[in-house]
Formats: sequence, C-alpha cells, structure tokens
Amino acid sequence: MNMKSIQTKKTSLATLKYILVACLLVFFGCETDDTQTVATFTQLTMSDEFDTNGAPDSSIWGFDIGTGENGWGNQELQYYTDRPENVKVQNGILLITANQESFEGSNYTSARLITKDKFEQRYGRFEARIRLPYGQGIWPAFWMLGADIDDNPWPGAGEIDIMEYRGQNPTILVGSVHGPGYSGGQAISKEYTLTNDRFDTGFHVFGIEWGPEYINFYVDDVLYNQITPEDVTGTWVFDKPFFILMNLAVGGTFVGSPNAETEFPQTMLVDYVRVYEYNELN
Repeated sequence: MNMKSIQTKKTSLATLKYILVACLLVFFGCETDDTQTVATFTQLTMSDEFDTNGAPDSSIWGFDIGTGENGWGNQELQYYTDRPENVKVQNGILLITANQESFEGSNYTSARLITKDKFEQRYGRFEARIRLPYGQGIWPAFWMLGADIDDNPWPGAGEIDIMEYRGQNPTILVGSVHGPGYSGGQAISKEYTLTNDRFDTGFHVFGIEWGPEYINFYVDDVLYNQITPEDVTGTWVFDKPFFILMNLAVGGTFVGSPNAETEFPQTMLVDYVRVYEYNELN
C-alpha cells in the first residue's frame, strides 16, 4: 500500500464532515433507551494522488491486457493495453485514453487498471475525482469486484459499479450492484442526473460509503441511492473484501458502438483515488 500526501485542509474538512454527520445521526436518530450504530469514514487506507509523471504506481495498479476473449468483457470493441498511448500520469492527472487504431486485431485501444492482488478492502468509503469523456459508444467506469473472483466466478463474487456512464448521455450516470440472481440486465441500479451541467466538462467526485448490509452511492457528496440486502433479488455478497477497477471501454452491450460522430481520442481524467476505513461508532 503506497500512501500519498494529501493537503491537510482537505483531510481536516473531510474528518469534520463525518464527525458532524455521526453526531447528528446519534442525536436525532436514537430513542432514549436505544443505542444506534453509526459510522465514519475518516481514516485513509489507500490513496493515489497521481503526482508522479509516467506509468501509474505499480504498487497500487496492475492491468488487464487484451479483449473480452480473455473471459471478461461485454462485446466491447477495444484492446486493453498498458502502453503510454493509452494510460499515463501527467501533471497530477491519470489519463486513460481510447484511440481508434488497428491493434492486435481490434480497431480501438484503451486501458483497464485494477488493484487486484495489490489492494483490497471490506467496507469503507471509495471515491475518485474524475472528468469523463463523451460520445456515442464511449463507456468509462469506476467499479469493484469481489477479491475471491478467481475461486467464485462472476457474478458470484459480486460487483459494485460506483460509476458507469454512456458517453452519448453526458448528464446521466448509473450506480449498480451485481450478484447471484441480479446480474447483467437484472442488476440493481439507479441513475443520477446532473442538473445544468455535464460530466464531460468538469471534474466530479464519485463514491460509495459501504458498511454491513448497506451501500450508499454519492455524486459530489449528494446521496442518490442506498442498496441493502432487502433490495437485491438474490444472495447479498457484499460482506468481504473487494478490489478496484477503472477503465474506458469502447462499444459493448451497455452503450452500443461508436458512430460517425464519435470523436477520437477520448480521455478519462482522474485527479485522485482515495479509500477510507469504515469506523463504527456506538
């Protein structure tokens, strides 16, 4: 785990926010004779501020290389690489770039970063500040998979989609969970619509706060969905460690193929990724 420096002001403000929320929940949510459990997410357990130019930090990030023929994918069109043409850190930003080019039998290239076997965590706040690309057939995602996926194939291991987005709809994103009995087109999902703005014109913070028997979904600290065991139509599989993925896909069942108006290259810009510990307060 490679901890990076973060501005003291940001950390202290985040800490104050969660302490205030916890206090308000205790004050307003408890009966006289009851004890209510609340949680804070103030202790940083992993961060990447992308402050070193070049390749992403190899102590945090690995790569999936290839196409959906490797056993993953959704009829997507890109070939994932670890080349600087597709993924690099520059001026404090991680750049994941999709290009239209002939490469290893595919007509597009891009990148998919993973923390598998490098960082995983059960519960906590997972967030990233990202500016999204745009265009028909462009599909960026910030998501998580159960760390036991090698022994418990998808969807049994579980999937949490913190953010996925269709480039042709630049004001709408989707947060979802997938598991046994509720995967693919039957995932438990909810859309969030950005008012008077677009996700491709500026940075936004996408995150979840995840604890025992709940996952809360946020955009810029606006809570827009909560998913609990009562909401899923199968087994709840979200009480174990998960690892992080970030990728920029081209085409696939979720977005359809690019068209003549889709411009390339398209780039997903990531300012930071941060993970905080779940801390239960009684």
